Amino acid sequence: QVQLVESGGGLVQPGGSLRLSCTASGSIFSMDTMGWYRQAPGKERELVATITGGGSTNYADSVKGRFTISKGNAKITVYLQMNSLKPEDTAEYYCNLVSMRMHYWGKGTLVTVSS
Repeated sequence: QVQLVESGGGLVQPGGSLRLSCTASGSIFSMDTMGWYRQAPGKERELVATITGGGSTNYADSVKGRFTISKGNAKITVYLQMNSLKPEDTAEYYCNLVSMRMHYWGKGTLVTVSS
C-alpha cells in the first residue's frame, strides 16, 4: 500500500512564501513522476508542477517563475517552494505520485494567502 503525506501548508500574507513537502512510503517500485495539484473552492483540480524521476520539470503558466518543484535525495520526497504568493494561490494542495502507471494521491494540505 502506498501512502503520500503532505506538510507545510498554512496561512501566509500576499507576497510571502511557503514550502510544501510530500513523502511517499510503501511498496513503491519506481517513481515515474511526482507532482503537486491544487483545488480551490468551486473549481476543478489543476496541475501546479511535476517532476520526473530524471529531474525534468513542468509548471502551470500561473506559477512559472514563482514556484519551484524539487526532489529529495534519499526518500521518495518532493518539495514545492512557493514564493510571491497571491490570493489566487489559495487552495488545497495535493501531492501526486505516478508509479508503474498507477496514480497515488495524498490527502492534501491547505494553503491560504490572505492579509
